[in-house]
Amino acid sequence: MTAILGWSLPAIEAIDKLDRPFVVVGPPDFEGFAKENGINFVAWDFERLNEGSDELYEKLQAMDTKVAVPIYEETVEWAGALNARFFDDPRVFNRSLLMRDKGLMKRKAQMAGIKVGVFEEAHSKEDIHRFLKRVNDALIKIEGDLNDPIHIKPLNKAGTVGHMVIRDATDIEKMEEQEFPYLMESHLDGQEFSCEAFIHNGEVKFLNITEYVKLGHSNFVPASPTLESYRPTILKEIQKLVDAFEIKYGVIHPEYFISHDGTLNFGEVAARVPGGHIFELIERAYGFSAFQAQILCSDPDTTAEELEAFFPKEVDDAKGYAGSLMVYPRVRLIEKLNVPDKLKNDPYFEKHDMFIPVTSKVAERVGFGNHYGTLFFFGKDSERMKELLQQYEKFDFYI
Repeated sequence: MTAILGWSLPAIEAIDKLDRPFVVVGPPDFEGFAKENGINFVAWDFERLNEGSDELYEKLQAMDTKVAVPIYEETVEWAGALNARFFDDPRVFNRSLLMRDKGLMKRKAQMAGIKVGVFEEAHSKEDIHRFLKRVNDALIKIEGDLNDPIHIKPLNKAGTVGHMVIRDATDIEKMEEQEFPYLMESHLDGQEFSCEAFIHNGEVKFLNITEYVKLGHSNFVPASPTLESYRPTILKEIQKLVDAFEIKYGVIHPEYFISHDGTLNFGEVAARVPGGHIFELIERAYGFSAFQAQILCSDPDTTAEELEAFFPKEVDDAKGYAGSLMVYPRVRLIEKLNVPDKLKNDPYFEKHDMFIPVTSKVAERVGFGNHYGTLFFFGKDSERMKELLQQYEKFDFYI
């Protein structure tokens, strides 16, 4: 039995098609839907961390569960705790903590000789002021020079949630919703991208490189030929990360910066389904379900032969480039949706899931914000894909 931690219909459909026994461990709100649709379900509040937490392990053990697969950020530690007991390896839980604490993961990476920027933890606004000054003092800035920015992120939030760019003291004073402690880090120049590495028995079995056109807004897979030319270097760095963090099974989603001379700087890493609709893009480009890949790679009993038969060859077997653009309204009140005919008629455009919300007032953005729908593209030319994503990122779909 495989336990899926978190509610995700694509993940449920994927494991159902694998014809493997499974149970979904999800928030209680989904219990009714699960019963109506015959989905094996255990209701669980993942924010409930107390002395009764062994109850979940006991429930799953009674169902002969062998492995837990995390779907979203808040379930990573739970999967680690459960798999530590399923695999009889206490270190599995400690490894999961590395994936949830941005400060801890940076220190571990640095100790393993992985190149990272300068970073510290902040427990107050004063800490941020001091770090901004120290970074710019080290860059030999003089009066009148513009500061190099720093970035701050809550230590245990997913992706871009709560991410802020700090350029001067006024940015610090504008901070309202404070989620201390934060990770503070220096700005890294270069192109940012992510990897989706499917790992089994400590080896990378399939490596996707996702090219970011604009962080938090648009990306496509596979990456352009320019970025893919660094694949051997990237694969070497991923394997170094896998070895350093002692990752044995599952999927990881690290982010890196690559400079013009090919130097790689490590940003951060997650151990769950990536954002930006990347799993959907992988399936569109390659034809296999990335959710199924995650499930197969999370199971120690999956054979090398099964994985070899499952995965296509990176880049060569891609049918084209699949891209997504997440749309953020630039108005306070939404009156209507505006999708131009030129876009609808473009051969690269496939679909969108934008909608008119029930409440016309646009929700305040947290970090990069919650998007109000996504455009999906597919085509044969990476440069054309990039142009379209850049062009429509500036378009007002909500007016």
